[in-house]
Amino acid sequence: MKKMFQSVRAKLFLTLCIVVLMIIAFLVIINNSVLESFYYYSKKNASLKAFEFINQTIVNTQINDFNLEIEKLALTNNFDIIIKKQDEPIYATNKDFSKDFGEIPEVKYKVAYNVFRQDDIMYSDQNVTIRKIQDKKNGLNFILLSGKLENEAEIFIRMPITLIKESVEISNKFLYLIALIAVVLGGIAITWITERFTKPIEELNDIANKMANLDFTQKYRIHDNNDEIDELGKSINTMSVKLEETIQQLKRNNMELERDIEEKSKIDEMRKQFISDVSHELKTPIALIQGYAEGLIENVNSDEENRKFYADVILDEAGKMDTLVKRLLELMKLEYGEREFHNTKFDLVELIHEMIRNSKVMLEEQQIKVEFKEKEPIYIFADDFYIEQVVRNYFTNAIKNIQKVNGQKKIKISLKKTKEKDTIKACVFNSGENISEENLGRIWNRFYKVDKSRNRKAGGTGIGLALVKAIMNQYGTDFGVQNKKGGVEFYFEVKLAKEM
Repeated sequence: MKKMFQSVRAKLFLTLCIVVLMIIAFLVIINNSVLESFYYYSKKNASLKAFEFINQTIVNTQINDFNLEIEKLALTNNFDIIIKKQDEPIYATNKDFSKDFGEIPEVKYKVAYNVFRQDDIMYSDQNVTIRKIQDKKNGLNFILLSGKLENEAEIFIRMPITLIKESVEISNKFLYLIALIAVVLGGIAITWITERFTKPIEELNDIANKMANLDFTQKYRIHDNNDEIDELGKSINTMSVKLEETIQQLKRNNMELERDIEEKSKIDEMRKQFISDVSHELKTPIALIQGYAEGLIENVNSDEENRKFYADVILDEAGKMDTLVKRLLELMKLEYGEREFHNTKFDLVELIHEMIRNSKVMLEEQQIKVEFKEKEPIYIFADDFYIEQVVRNYFTNAIKNIQKVNGQKKIKISLKKTKEKDTIKACVFNSGENISEENLGRIWNRFYKVDKSRNRKAGGTGIGLALVKAIMNQYGTDFGVQNKKGGVEFYFEVKLAKEM
């Protein structure tokens, strides 16, 4: 019940009722205090205007026209008029009134009409006197104007007046009736008005409640009224959109933060793994260098050939360590975005042919057949140094992992233009065993080798494919590996150079 009376609709209804009742009370007070005075004031002014009209008409109008004009005036205002000159009436609208004022002296009519009291005079000047009078014969009240016209004729104008108190009571009863009608009609009107005005407010309240629960699906329907409620609705719609965008942005930022935290955890884990891998990778060459160096110091082998062999092993292992450290530094710079790429236009076909020529001796020793049919130049736009690193790592990886299939070792390099993108897809296939599904995603990690024993005879540092991944991530193009029938194929995409 309390909540019902707190609603806007109930408050508007009660406000209307109070306003109506206050207006009625004010009118009743005015009726009781002012109406009687205003009534007499109006009657006095009406009689004075009639006197002025008759005074002007009697001078300017012939007798027949004069009588007609006076008769109109009397009928219109409910006046009794008598005009007499030298105690002889020259015009009268009422026979009884004419008899009273036309035939009896002034003292007698004063007695008859009870006009001796000084406070009964409403208005007086040198020509006109207006009094309140009462007819003792019938008890009726009148206002009597007595005066002298410009032609020296006397004039009496009598106006009957109702009992003002009775009029006030009737007026007050009418006002009470009006108040009742106003409250009933006001209730109907306020029901319609509040329905019209509170419905959009309730809609806005529902929207606000949903917004508080982070539901921004509902929007306020603008009614093209261009009023304050529509403006409020537009503001709430705008706020809803802004809040939704802000919350979505916060969610995205939160997801990014979670990913960053997860990535940080991964980086910490990778750092531990990195230290472990580096320790494992450097442990063997350091031990070899230390052992052969001690052998030279202690002169284990006195002949020149053995000493030279010791020195060659030390140099070879030192070279491998140097290569490993340089590759690690390069990989770290790429992964942390500290390396700038200097993209230029160059021929990818020529780069591949040059790499095959430089590897000719190694290919012949292992009896590897390389197939690369492209002859015409294909120009790409990239950093030639890093693209060469990618191609060389794929090619070297193919040589290290190649096996005979159908009695031959085969490497096939192909270039394919993509249909929807402005890129070229370079593929390097080597014959041999497929990579297990488990290892397909892991081979891009640093120091990861499919051969768990990390056999040094196979060569390599396990950083090559991690370096490829870092380079291709910088370009944002596709790269990967897939098992093919009779072997494995690595691929990457790079943007073609635009025609000048």
